[in-house]
Amino acid sequence: MKEQSFKEKTKQGIYDLFYIWKQEFRSTFKDQGVLIFFVLVPLLYPLLYSFIYTNEVVRDVPAVAVDDSRSSLSREYLRKVDASPDVKIVAYSSDMEEAKEIMKKGLAYGIIYIPKDFSSDIAKGTQTHVSIYCDMSGLLYYKSLLSANTFVSLDMNKDIKVMRAGNTTDQQDEITTQPIEYEDIALFNSQNGFASFLIPAVLMLIIQQTLLLGVGLSAGTARENNRFKNLIPINRHYNGTLRIVFGKGLSYYMVYALVTVYMLCVVPRLFNLVQIADPATLILFMLPYLSACIFFAMTASIAIRNRETCMLIFVFTSVPLLFISGISWPGAAIPDFWRYISYIFPSTFGINGFVRINSMGATLSEVSTEYQALWLQAGIYFITTCWVYRWQILQSRKDILERYKEMKMKMKREKA
Repeated sequence: MKEQSFKEKTKQGIYDLFYIWKQEFRSTFKDQGVLIFFVLVPLLYPLLYSFIYTNEVVRDVPAVAVDDSRSSLSREYLRKVDASPDVKIVAYSSDMEEAKEIMKKGLAYGIIYIPKDFSSDIAKGTQTHVSIYCDMSGLLYYKSLLSANTFVSLDMNKDIKVMRAGNTTDQQDEITTQPIEYEDIALFNSQNGFASFLIPAVLMLIIQQTLLLGVGLSAGTARENNRFKNLIPINRHYNGTLRIVFGKGLSYYMVYALVTVYMLCVVPRLFNLVQIADPATLILFMLPYLSACIFFAMTASIAIRNRETCMLIFVFTSVPLLFISGISWPGAAIPDFWRYISYIFPSTFGINGFVRINSMGATLSEVSTEYQALWLQAGIYFITTCWVYRWQILQSRKDILERYKEMKMKMKREKA
């Protein structure tokens, strides 16, 4: 009898699991808000970010030149800057005020200022300088202006060194300008572009954030529809912790398995981004990342009381999480406090591991720290999710019991 009872209980548990999975899957596609975060945002946001940075670099950035030196050397400097592929001088202003007006009108994104003593300082053998003012609303414009002026100044420095050295042979000139020969090779990002290093990190962060928003919105809806404002509906199929956690988790996993393939495989291929990951390595790495994100979102959903709350809690965290991941901001410059805070979120380890696998061709053994950390997070957040839903089940039973007692007392008073 005990064995039969156990079999029946197991059978009922599996049936309830798939019932919960079916209900959660159905509610995902019936709820427009959840559908937006689970499908529409992951489909459109990667395309939007990739389209913005698809060119990797910007060419012929319009700039204004202010030449107070008006010497042959200053004119040569500006000619070389204008001849570079990164900058195009669209106007020559007589003073800085006129140049500022041109920038205010949006006709240029930067000002190149050559001081009055530019040529005379070089002739006297003293150090001179060139000032660059840039519109920082676009980092690509700043990068192009800075790169072009830096390369031109280095090139002219070589000529000045050769002129003053008094060498008699070309070999002596080469040694004077470049005592140690070097070759600059950009590893893993040959174009030094923003898209190749930023988009992979953004894609991983979108997976976590959309899961937080979608699961949070679903939790808010469940509370609003529940008579007692609990996560667990009043339904006999929801009478078990593991069946609820696995049923909901399986539903989210099925949706995001397809979303992840689209975001990490299709989008980079559409925009010709760096993609040298081994497929098996990438799949094995994404298993703990998706698990950690799903259970983290389900745990965090306990804080959601209505549909709007998730927007207030989670949306503003996207930019800080990108910074503290150590990708867009140097990891060595992040304070210890924020570094420890970043370990709470799966995106920190997911972003660093994915970038190494996808853009650098790393293997699982080479990202073992991130891989193990994600499995640890998945296990911890699975336990916290079970605790959250177990507490909600007990709370739901308590509320029903109190409601039953109230109704019983009411019936007794009516009979009396």
